[in-house]
Amino acid sequence: MKGPEVVDHPYKIILIGKMNVGKTCLLTQYMHKSLPKNTAPTIGVEFTTQNVNLRNGGTVKAQIWDTSGQERSICGIHYKKALGALIVYDVTSRETFEGLDVWIQYLMDRAEPDI
Repeated sequence: MKGPEVVDHPYKIILIGKMNVGKTCLLTQYMHKSLPKNTAPTIGVEFTTQNVNLRNGGTVKAQIWDTSGQERSICGIHYKKALGALIVYDVTSRETFEGLDVWIQYLMDRAEPDI
């Protein structure tokens, strides 16, 4: 019988940004090395995990949280204990770029101070 996998470093990363900027596509590309054929809007928050082997022999368990892009549906608890965040915008939409300050402030108001 195989024992539980040893993880040296659990990391929680959250993807935030306006709806339809490509957060789910980025996550799918990272996890499966391909873009999704069809995407449905994320409802609330979804997460996935991936173990990453480090050069020094350790293992990082990356828990990546994909948010819907609707602030009201993202409970502050989803930000807790996140070690990092990717704030995503659509390069073809100036509006999503100009809205990054709002997302940064939203993150800073809810996440740990050292995110």
